Amino acid sequence: MSEITNIKTDDIIRNKMLIRIRQAKGNKDRYTILSEIALKALEKYWRAYHPVEWFFPGVHKTNQISIRACQHAFETAKKNAGIMKKGGIHILRHSFATHYLEVGGGLFQLQKFLGHKQIRTTLKYVHLAEEKIIARSPLDVYFEKYGK
Repeated sequence: MSEITNIKTDDIIRNKMLIRIRQAKGNKDRYTILSEIALKALEKYWRAYHPVEWFFPGVHKTNQISIRACQHAFETAKKNAGIMKKGGIHILRHSFATHYLEVGGGLFQLQKFLGHKQIRTTLKYVHLAEEKIIARSPLDVYFEKYGK
């Protein structure tokens, strides 16, 4: 949760499509990928609210949003979307990791994105994604991209 609440306006690095995560696990900064879809949503949010320091300010603009407010927003979004499945906001991290692997993302890159020191921590996501991955020959992928 602190990864969301601690995002500052200059942590959105548009030209590299990254988000800086400040003082995450182990009190280390790290970076994660920023999708074009998410960037468009963040730009729309920025135009509407004009955050100055904290990207998601709290009641007082000089403070970041509270963890409880994020949890409440997540629960409200789930309800509005008709999602009845149990699970808190942390499920977004798990979903990102699983889907990243499902679309062919690399395990070591995922380890960096999630801020795991040990690869075995990241490996728990492999079994979740394993059965959904459709293996493709690199030759087929290359031919689609560069072939005649």
